[in-house]
Amino acid sequence: MASSATIYLADQRGRTQSDWLRSFHIFNFGDYFKESKKSFGNLIAFNDDTLKGGSTLSFEIKEPTEITLIPIVGSVEYKTNEGKADTVEVGQSVVLSLRKNTILEISNPYENDLINFLHLWQKQDQPSGKIRKSEFDLENNRDKLQIIGINSFIGKFSGRKDSSYKLSQQDKGVFVFILEGAFEVQDRLLQTRDGLALWNTKEIDFEALSDNAIISIFEVDIV
Repeated sequence: MASSATIYLADQRGRTQSDWLRSFHIFNFGDYFKESKKSFGNLIAFNDDTLKGGSTLSFEIKEPTEITLIPIVGSVEYKTNEGKADTVEVGQSVVLSLRKNTILEISNPYENDLINFLHLWQKQDQPSGKIRKSEFDLENNRDKLQIIGINSFIGKFSGRKDSSYKLSQQDKGVFVFILEGAFEVQDRLLQTRDGLALWNTKEIDFEALSDNAIISIFEVDIV
């Protein structure tokens, strides 16, 4: 069976903006809704946020959810009403398994500097309540994927370098997000902040089309 795919172009993302927050949404989130932007399997949100110094985002978790935080520029602080709190630096990621009705706050610890980070939300039937923190070094581990969560990866690649990723299970989907540069993924051109949902595939092939290109890959439950 041929693989199926949906491309999410960066300039077609939803946007929420105020004087302290700019948030781009690949999928429906908050007050943003479009019929074509429904969730991909259990991946219900994929947001690219820039937060003003000293500002805090607050979320009430409506259903058991696993949230992955990945700082891009600057550090990110988080805390929950269950007493869990930490700072996540660039070169780190954290996966939070959160129960229904948990309150999550994400803050910019700097007084004047902006921060930029990704947060993606995946529904979970039975959240463990655990926190998993990972570290990665894009500069010293170039041209290969590094782990940032369970079946989640990031990598920086030189121009014309190619690689592949084999899914852990055949019934999984995969979501690809380009943080920087350009890639060809499964014969599809993706550029900075574009996303790609793929299913009915066992393995994906990709090639960097620019130097210092950064790709992230996340497996998704689609059944």
